[in-house]
Amino acid sequence: MSSTIDIPESSKVAKAKAISVAAPRPGGWKKGVSIMDFILRLGAIAAAWFFVITMALVAGYLVLSLPLSIVTIVRPHAVGPRLFLIILDTVFLTLATASGSSAASIVYLAHNGNQDTNWIAICNQFGDFCAQTSGAVVSSFVTVVAFIFMIVMTALALGKH
Repeated sequence: MSSTIDIPESSKVAKAKAISVAAPRPGGWKKGVSIMDFILRLGAIAAAWFFVITMALVAGYLVLSLPLSIVTIVRPHAVGPRLFLIILDTVFLTLATASGSSAASIVYLAHNGNQDTNWIAICNQFGDFCAQTSGAVVSSFVTVVAFIFMIVMTALALGKH
């Protein structure tokens, strides 16, 4: 025994056409806002990576510039290596300042959040993370001050010779 009933359609019955109404797309402007929020959060991650990579480059430069600095100490009247060092020091000072500033803005957001964009402060939940990143930002600005001091000393030494 079958539980289905097959009824053939008669040709006399008029067939009605169904109007298909497309369902509204999910999201709309809220989806656009959430995509923008995601892009901004990726920007925060990119700023953190910029900070890490740039400070690694600055540290590598400092290590690799030591032999050239020794040459300028051994030969104090050589102007070429000192001029080369002051130009490179200025370039890496700019990189260190830019990366420290971008990281400082991210650390500020982590500490205070932003109520307008509905970003909460995460330092209440991740205290160690915030302490370490704040220390890294402070040390990057100490590096900037050391670079400024080094550039001024090199410029004064170049001016004497």
